[in-house]
Order: sequence, then structure tokens, then C-alpha cells
Amino acid sequence: MTKTRKMPAPWTVEVIPGGHRVDDAEGKALAYCYGLPPSTLPAAGEASLSLDEARRVASNIGKLAELLKG
Repeated sequence: MTKTRKMPAPWTVEVIPGGHRVDDAEGKALAYCYGLPPSTLPAAGEASLSLDEARRVASNIGKLAELLKG
């Protein structure tokens, strides 16, 4: 028997050091999105996100709860 995990809406995006965290309505962390300042990106390679890209990814994850409601 599998236990269904609840992740109640709304989901919010919180700023954390180095990125953003997506929380459910109960304050549980659902996702972490980290980024780097633009000045360090060339040295980090193409696989790294900028802080702005990390914010946009977290924001889109935060919108999923509303989209999945139907």
C-alpha cells in the first residue's frame, strides 16, 4: 500500500542564499533552485543557471499546483 503525499496549494517561492525554494501551503520544501551571479557563470560552464534563471524555474514550479487542479 502506497501512502499518498499531500502538497497543498498554494505553492510559494522563497528567496534563499544562492537561489530559491518552493514551499507548499504547509511550509514543506518541495524544490530548491540554485543559481550563480552573472560574474561567475563563464567559469562555471554551461550547465549552471544564473540567479534569474533559477528564479524563473522556481516560479514555474510554483505555478504547477494551480495548473494541476484542473
